Amino acid sequence: MKMIYMGTPDFAVGPLEALLGAGHQVTAVITQPDKPKGRGKSVQMTPVKEAALSHDIPVYQPQKVKEPSFVELLGTLEADVIVVAAFGQLLPKEILNMPRFGCLNIHASLLPCYRGAAPIQWAVIDGKEKTGVTIMQMDEGLDTGDLLLVKEVAVSSEETGGSLFDKLSEAGSVLIVEALNALETGSGLTPVPQTGESCYAPVLTKAMGKIDWNRSAVEIERLIRGLNPWPSAYSRLNGKMLKIWAARPSEEAAPAFLPGQIVRVSRREFGVKTGDGILSITELQPEGKKRMDADAFLRGYPLEEGMRFED
Repeated sequence: MKMIYMGTPDFAVGPLEALLGAGHQVTAVITQPDKPKGRGKSVQMTPVKEAALSHDIPVYQPQKVKEPSFVELLGTLEADVIVVAAFGQLLPKEILNMPRFGCLNIHASLLPCYRGAAPIQWAVIDGKEKTGVTIMQMDEGLDTGDLLLVKEVAVSSEETGGSLFDKLSEAGSVLIVEALNALETGSGLTPVPQTGESCYAPVLTKAMGKIDWNRSAVEIERLIRGLNPWPSAYSRLNGKMLKIWAARPSEEAAPAFLPGQIVRVSRREFGVKTGDGILSITELQPEGKKRMDADAFLRGYPLEEGMRFED
């Protein structure tokens, strides 16, 4: 099938490769403009752009896809379908109605739950036991179109935003090929309107990672996993920032301590009082240093019971 592919981050690379592997003709890739990243602020290509160029596929990077000149350009490509995966811009009606089969979106949740920019991470933060991938017929709303195919994916108790990202990208890769094969062979897909309670998954920010020790140990531990690898959860101790990468919650009580206080220090971990329970820190990263296990950290940064993380 002749198609245009729209995507930007790593999540969208797997489906692109799967579509090419299945023999579909990707005539153009649309991705977000390159941006400066890292300490040196060097301009970096998006992951999808890198993948497209490796296959000699033309790449377009409009600031806004709704610009009339860009809409006109898309029309000249005469695609049968437009496939979208974590692209980052809403498509106007002129583009949605352009291809014969419309625009299909690979969305990383079980819609209508987790519409929006960060459905993967919020599923972990909210403690969901399952999530999934939805192939959706796009309309003008934010992830409000009819459902075409859905695949559930289990969320483990140790799941991070990064590990779930990989699982859902793989599931989406399989599902979009299945959807397009059904359209191409005429076996068809039955659009199903979204029903039930919806929820929104807002974009992640660095400020979200600041740990509120008044929250429960369970909630903080889920936040740590959900924001791993980006933007990461953190707190400050003795004026220095510590990123927290892994921890274990427990329901232990420590009535003599305040939230944020260290209640115990052992060889391999240290426990911090929360609003409900104790959070044992097992992996962390001191400011300006590499990630390390708690035992390595404690050898270089001795802690004492009663020390308190800053609010």
